[in-house]
Amino acid sequence: MFNDFEKIEELLQNKRLEEAERELQALATPGKGETAELLYLQGYLAELQHEWSRCVELYEQVLALEPEQTEALFRLAYVCDLLGEDDRALDLYEQCTSGSPAHVNALMNLAILYEDHGRYEEAVECTNCILDQHPNHTRARLFRKDMEASLTMFYDEDQERIREKRDAVLDTPISDYELSVRSRNCLKQMNIRTVGDLMATSEHQLLAYKNFGETSLNEIKAVLDQAGVRLEPVPGEVKTGLLASPPVSKAITTGDPTVLQRQVSELGLSVRARKCLQRLGLGTVGELAACTEAELLAIKNFGQTSLVEIRRRLEEIGLALRGQH
Repeated sequence: MFNDFEKIEELLQNKRLEEAERELQALATPGKGETAELLYLQGYLAELQHEWSRCVELYEQVLALEPEQTEALFRLAYVCDLLGEDDRALDLYEQCTSGSPAHVNALMNLAILYEDHGRYEEAVECTNCILDQHPNHTRARLFRKDMEASLTMFYDEDQERIREKRDAVLDTPISDYELSVRSRNCLKQMNIRTVGDLMATSEHQLLAYKNFGETSLNEIKAVLDQAGVRLEPVPGEVKTGLLASPPVSKAITTGDPTVLQRQVSELGLSVRARKCLQRLGLGTVGELAACTEAELLAIKNFGQTSLVEIRRRLEEIGLALRGQH
């Protein structure tokens, strides 16, 4: 039986879900209570199939039978983290790391959550625990370096307020402004939904679009004047306005379409890196590969640790960030 469980877990880790599901069905015995091991594997399968409610329920059943089942604790914490249930994820990760030796992945994710909540000293302590067990753990060393820098970093409240104001403006939907039918349809066809999307588009790109002329351009400029920003200037012109740094480009890079259209969530990134990319609205691998290192490093809470991780993940599928080819 244990060999069967190990085989199924290996199938799940290799994303061979249909085979794993058949093996699990073969092990199920009608009329008999399921073991914690079987429930855990069923939960893991449900998680990989993105059946969030079911996997949470199954992991909770495992913990009801075996409260100290570390892997079930970790996977439940991870799913809660994905679903934005930070408080519960924190509690579960802390339970998961209370034993000896502590669960390394749980410690890493706990450090990220501590950092997100401004609990930098506790985040550093988590990385110290990892490095005590694994002195050559590259990700923990880089993360600790970022956190130690955060402990001595000067926080400029005025700049943060400016940043928040800027982000609020950039997230404003274009539909909030009055535009002609022609201009609105052109922007919709160009997939320009927010002021931020519009700011990432030059006058030349707009005028090159079919049916988009000077009249529409002047109308768009008037809308941006209301928002307190302006279009990206022509080459040689000094950029002014609310933006302190250029927005991330969402242009799809060239390459294998099946790879470029994969979701960023499939790369297996850490919670910290994934949340930073979510803030930018990056959904596909192609959109991520169209970013430069500078654009990513400009994101709040995005440091060298996350950059190294993303470089590695893209390299594994034959891609690189823009400007790194």
